[in-house]
Amino acid sequence: MSNVFSKEKRSEVMSRIRSKGNAATELRMMALMREHGIKGWRRNSVRPERPDFVFPGRKVAVFVDGCFWHGCPEHGTQPKQNAEFWEQKLAANRKRDRLVTRTLRGRGWRVARFWEHDLARKREGRTVGRLGRILDL
Repeated sequence: MSNVFSKEKRSEVMSRIRSKGNAATELRMMALMREHGIKGWRRNSVRPERPDFVFPGRKVAVFVDGCFWHGCPEHGTQPKQNAEFWEQKLAANRKRDRLVTRTLRGRGWRVARFWEHDLARKREGRTVGRLGRILDL
């Protein structure tokens, strides 16, 4: 399929699309926490850093990073089409992730980042265990 928009028009169209998070990974993390009795979390925090989940009483912010969008070293891929754009985009995402983590830690929050692949059934025990340690459960 050929591109019907100019580069400028495509950029304008894409800039109007707003992220709503990755529902599948967030729902999976919610299910894991519920299955294992992990309570006290909230979604859709109004914090400017926009963690996927916060435990306000414990000052813990949890992010579930998609393997593609956040450059997972194990599963992240680089598209061949428009490679330079994607390289810059994914590098900027990783840089923003580091800044957000530093900012939250500087404000006294503990930050937990999980990869999308950490939510797989075969990694469930390890993921829940790590979250429990971070939360001091």
